[in-house]
Amino acid sequence: MEFNNGKDKFFGRRFDSVVEKLSDQKSFQDMFHISRHDVPMPSIDDLKEIMELLRSVIFPGYFRNSEIHREIVGYYTGAKLDRIYRGLCEQIKRGFCFSCPEVVNGVCLDCENKSRFITEQFIEKLPEIRRLLALDAKAAFIGDPAAQSVSETIFCYPSILAMTYHRIAHELYKLQVPIIPRIISEMAHSKTGIDIHPGATIGEYFFIDHGTGTVIGETCIIGDNVRIYQGVTLGAKSFPLDDNGSPIKNIPRHPIIEDDVIIYSGATVLGRVTIGKGSEIGGNVWLTDGVPPKTKVMQPKPPVTIITDGE
Repeated sequence: MEFNNGKDKFFGRRFDSVVEKLSDQKSFQDMFHISRHDVPMPSIDDLKEIMELLRSVIFPGYFRNSEIHREIVGYYTGAKLDRIYRGLCEQIKRGFCFSCPEVVNGVCLDCENKSRFITEQFIEKLPEIRRLLALDAKAAFIGDPAAQSVSETIFCYPSILAMTYHRIAHELYKLQVPIIPRIISEMAHSKTGIDIHPGATIGEYFFIDHGTGTVIGETCIIGDNVRIYQGVTLGAKSFPLDDNGSPIKNIPRHPIIEDDVIIYSGATVLGRVTIGKGSEIGGNVWLTDGVPPKTKVMQPKPPVTIITDGE
């Protein structure tokens, strides 16, 4: 599209007032990020690359280099871990520097040192993350009669993708890394429709069948061998307020789901309530109270009217 100089000048003058309003500090003070110590915000693109590298290390042969041979797994893993370490150090440092006020000669030494130490701790957790994800993949295979192999669940199922991101984000969350865990969880949310806060604690053999619309809150605790379906919400019932009327943060407010529980599609469980071991929660059930172990909670069946031809 072409504009003559006269019109260009007209439009420039026309939007002067808009520029002035958008540049007013009162209007953008809560919306404008000012980088501290010349350290930028974490990079979404770099974190996506790091997550793909982590998946390729946790599940060698499935992602990235699918032609990897057993003889070079050690070399392959070492090379990838070196890239993960350097990339994750940088992103964690950016997360810390986002709100860190301490700086020496233009360098935030504490953030630099913390990021290295935490990245090393995280990498040491990768074998345990793999163990848990292997059990999640097995649970998906056992829990879904349509699955033909554990490999299929690893390669194809949104539950395993979401849990891979969650188990990584959860370890970073426990290490008190700011911002990064939430970015990772939202990556999985956008890819799968499964929304798991990185603070949620999830046990072994966990499977989300179908998954779209599933929500698991920050302080939720889920035991072993739990299966939930699409549209399930494990959320907060209410938010206690402080003296200023603001929600009080960091308090337990989401459900506890004990071992061997099944929660079917569309069910909603709200508040710090306990669903007892071995219970089944039916589809579209709404619960704000806990249930004892081995309880079945189902929607009442509505009356059915059958109309035949001619009536």
